[in-house]
Amino acid sequence: MTSHTANGHSRIPLWCPWPLLPGWTVTGVGWAGDERAGVRATALACSGPAPLGDGPADVVLVAEEPGVGLGTRLAGLPGLDCGELLGSAMAAASGAHAKIKVGGHPTPLWSVKSPADRSAYAGEARGMWLYAVAWPASAGYLFAEHVVLHDLSDWVPPELVYGAPSPYLHGRA
Repeated sequence: MTSHTANGHSRIPLWCPWPLLPGWTVTGVGWAGDERAGVRATALACSGPAPLGDGPADVVLVAEEPGVGLGTRLAGLPGLDCGELLGSAMAAASGAHAKIKVGGHPTPLWSVKSPADRSAYAGEARGMWLYAVAWPASAGYLFAEHVVLHDLSDWVPPELVYGAPSPYLHGRA
């Protein structure tokens, strides 16, 4: 069920891993929308040690209404949403490639074809697209761990740790 704001627009969650993985920090927040339609997509960037011990890693989590395109742009995918690519990934797999907990609910994610410098997962949470994009590509193994996403628009933990701004929210993707 999607919640709505006082002006009738749907409220887009701002997904954040919580608790943060050891050594990880929040490195940026972004959104897409306009004054007429309101916020239609959110993005949260995190940085920390790569899961395979090969240096630093970055992850951007995107929640968006269909047809916005923020998640596909960050993932390096064509089009405004991943519906077709996700359908292909689901048909080719015997099950989800990653299983995380989002807003208290088990949520499957599927790996979708992306450029070699990153890995991209896509799924659905609260009736919206959910993208998890990781740099370098091997950082996608983070989603093999027990990852829990919390909506920061509901509550911001006072212990949240912030780091240097992510380059991926400023056009590097």
